[in-house]
Amino acid sequence: MLLLEASFLMSARKTKPDAGGFAPPAATHRFLPWLTLLFVGSGAAALIYEIVWFQLLSLIIGSSAISMGVLLATFMGGMGLGSLMLSRVVSADKHPLRVYAFLEIGIGISGMLVLLLLPWVGGLYSAIGGSGIGGLLFRGLLCAILLLPPTLLMGATLPAIARWVEATPRGVSWMGFFYGGNIAGAVIGSLFAGFYLLRVHDSTVATFAAVAINAAVALIGLGIASTTPHQAPAAPGEATGRIRFPAGSWPVLVAIGLSGMTALAAEAIWVRLLTLLLGGTVYTFALILAGFLAGLGIGSSVGSYLARSIANPRQALGLCQMLLVAGIAWAAYSLTRALPYWPVNPWLSSSITFNFQIDFARTLWVVLPGALLWGASFPLALAAIARREQDPGRLVGAVYASNTLGAIIGALAGSILIIAWIGTQQAQRVLMGLAALSALLVLVPTVAENGRLRLGGRGLAWGAATLALALWLVSTVAPVPGLLVAYGRYMAARQDNHGDIIYVGEGMNSSMAVSLLSNGVLNYHNAGKVQASSEPQDMRLQRMLGHLTTLVPENPGNVLVIGCGAGVTAGAVSIDPMVQRMTIAEIEPLVPEVVSEYFGAHNFNVVRNPKVNIHIDDARHFLVTTDETFDAITSDPFDPWVKGAATLYTREFFELAKEHLNPGGVMTVFVQLYESSIDAVKSEIATFMEAFPDGIVFGNTNNGQGYDLVLLGQRDPGPIDLERIEGRLVRSDYEPIVQSLGEIGFYSVEDLFATFAGRGPELREWLREAQINRDRNLRLQYLAGLGLNLYNEGYIYSDMLQYRQYPEGLFTGSAQHMSALQSVLSWPPR
Repeated sequence: MLLLEASFLMSARKTKPDAGGFAPPAATHRFLPWLTLLFVGSGAAALIYEIVWFQLLSLIIGSSAISMGVLLATFMGGMGLGSLMLSRVVSADKHPLRVYAFLEIGIGISGMLVLLLLPWVGGLYSAIGGSGIGGLLFRGLLCAILLLPPTLLMGATLPAIARWVEATPRGVSWMGFFYGGNIAGAVIGSLFAGFYLLRVHDSTVATFAAVAINAAVALIGLGIASTTPHQAPAAPGEATGRIRFPAGSWPVLVAIGLSGMTALAAEAIWVRLLTLLLGGTVYTFALILAGFLAGLGIGSSVGSYLARSIANPRQALGLCQMLLVAGIAWAAYSLTRALPYWPVNPWLSSSITFNFQIDFARTLWVVLPGALLWGASFPLALAAIARREQDPGRLVGAVYASNTLGAIIGALAGSILIIAWIGTQQAQRVLMGLAALSALLVLVPTVAENGRLRLGGRGLAWGAATLALALWLVSTVAPVPGLLVAYGRYMAARQDNHGDIIYVGEGMNSSMAVSLLSNGVLNYHNAGKVQASSEPQDMRLQRMLGHLTTLVPENPGNVLVIGCGAGVTAGAVSIDPMVQRMTIAEIEPLVPEVVSEYFGAHNFNVVRNPKVNIHIDDARHFLVTTDETFDAITSDPFDPWVKGAATLYTREFFELAKEHLNPGGVMTVFVQLYESSIDAVKSEIATFMEAFPDGIVFGNTNNGQGYDLVLLGQRDPGPIDLERIEGRLVRSDYEPIVQSLGEIGFYSVEDLFATFAGRGPELREWLREAQINRDRNLRLQYLAGLGLNLYNEGYIYSDMLQYRQYPEGLFTGSAQHMSALQSVLSWPPR
């Protein structure tokens, strides 16, 4: 930092500011390195807010790709507007550091207001919001109301402080360093929030931490401002009139917009593929974000250094965009042809921290080349169109807004449209074409002395080289390996034991596959693992979940199934004659197509059943916005370590589901014991018992060992009537259910309920120190994310069974039924 300061002071002595310029007094130069540190703090606070807001708002508007796209567009749109508005609203006469400090104070106040207003806004949304175009527009309005005020202020910080330097290559270099410092802080903030603040504390504590950082930055900024004068521009008309770009600047602005577009679209594609490779936990997302931002920050610093010395920053920008074609091709090669085949087996690690280390290394391997070039492009674009007489705030605001507009389009297209439409292979080829176009815009035309663009031999040569490079590299992009989609982080270990991959699909929210083993077993894969299968132990759980859901309540006329998967649970529900209407809430539109095509024989062709309605939406959002009530709800979402899945395991969600149960209604939930830790399992069960204090646990074993569980809660707790259930099963119209139960080893009512493994009151001691998963902390996804490579299901189940007691009063029926059940549920006290 001292070397940078000395370098700047020496360069400042060699040039004199022109009259009417925006040059700062020499006394301010010694504080410029310290401003970079302030921007580190600003960036850290901004990323903490972003992660917290995205987590909290996804609970209200849903966590589907559409909802998250709306959220991201609003967030980035606010920052782009803020960068444009600052120079039009705030006079250049104001001390830039004081403006910057008050912006930081405003961000902190806004951050607190968002936290305070969320419950009220959430209640309003649940009353008005819904699906369809109207619901989508209301989601956007809600995000705008909450996020625009703080993001406008965030976007204005860089243009505000830019007025403390002149719009020369050396001054632009410092703007680039500020931008790089901001990104460096964002790296710190993403890791601090993901690995500590939200893992150990909650959204409130994380918000207070960000507010404290804003306050510290503001106080330091005000302190520096009080010791340094501000020289207002000699030509004040520049501060209020339109910014005057040099002739021929539009290709640079378009190119930096395309750069932002390719950056955010590529990030969305890389996140999809990297989460398959590394596991889609909150920690993986934090590592990917940190790696991407680190590359941007380093690239911005290098670009800033070059911007002060190179003679032709315009050409350097074009070269960056040209090399981005190779950077995207490198990422495509790494993600499809290299990293999946590295001999890495995460199960061999003795600690998840070692997995994090190698995961971060693999992330950098993929994203660093492209991120470096995107980061360098921003300061080079500033230098390419900067002139001393310009208002630096307007210059930065315009370039930043152009970059952000492209980023919004890229984020929306990358997260919602392009992967589902054409897949990751073709999507990456499109991005390479856009990067080549961006390079052509600034490399081919040259700026003549009169300011007009013209074609020359050198530019045409650069254009030919760019096109040749792009055409060659586009042809090298391979499709995503089906084995990676199927087995994710375990792909390298499954090279010789995976069966035939008979389907691979890339949907709006997730990538999925279907495999057929040599023994005829079908596997449905999502999130890089088997989510459902026709294996006996999986069929047993899936049908248990469905049949318990409809057999326990007295009148299961209307049932909600959360998560379609292979459709086996939904199919078990659908064949109950008493079920008149069934709704399946599924977040991924592609899943029902896969289910109907491949698993019809196992799920009774559930998606074609006329009484079944498939609702494509985040299940939580569906429950928040519907007035419909149900006689039974069953939930079989993604593994809780998958980012976002924990929203369907919170106390608030279980209470929301309970509110949507009719009198006598029940709720069942799947809980896995494999790929999980005892702390995560305890959190799931204890949280469920908070909403259903008398909840019941049923166990599904594999080879006599624990495998997974079914939790059952009743809206109105009462005994389970074995006689009534037996009376149904002897009816002729229940023959399909009797056959279904027999296929999984249950030949009587006693066999089914002999899977009883515990009840809320008896398990209270075992769950005494369990962490409750709440909306404000989503603790489960942090606990589960630390245990996704564990296979301790046998130990977890046996440890829980120590607290199992005979459930007095839980069952009722004839003496014969009660005697038979008691005999299979008797065991010595612990």
